[in-house]
Amino acid sequence: MKKRLAVAFTGPSNSGKTTLILKVARKLIHEQGKKVAIIKHDPSDKARFDVEGKDSYKFSDTGAEVIVTSPTRTTYFSKENKDLDEMIRLFDDFDILLVEGLKNLPLPRISIFRDSLDSDYFPYMDALAIDDSIDTSKYEIPKGVDVLDLDECEDVISWILKNAKEV
Repeated sequence: MKKRLAVAFTGPSNSGKTTLILKVARKLIHEQGKKVAIIKHDPSDKARFDVEGKDSYKFSDTGAEVIVTSPTRTTYFSKENKDLDEMIRLFDDFDILLVEGLKNLPLPRISIFRDSLDSDYFPYMDALAIDDSIDTSKYEIPKGVDVLDLDECEDVISWILKNAKEV
């Protein structure tokens, strides 16, 4: 069986999670020839599917296989919530799995912020992706957390390839 990697992204609404995942997925698929799968958490159960402009549509448009999961359903020919292993089995064939949200999954996690950091995310993150709107000297970032440039997709991909969990 070939090596498959998984990593998660977390952060507050409008921090840039979807945008970063889209950039990473497109580069991995179109420049590195990787098969990418994406899981998006929908905590408020508001997702609408195959609607142009919505996240699930954008993710699918990259060429990736997509699962959108919420507290009451998993959309991939299923009407019930799945755990990580079950969702991975649904995808069958991929090289890299990108997960948006689901901060309690046991995956290496990149937290994304703009303008300010929220320390509530610190226990869940292995890396921090920020832009120049954040002055890191104003925060006590936990030891061992890598700081990535949110605008340097290649750096984020390098971190993923080095730190993602084999699944």
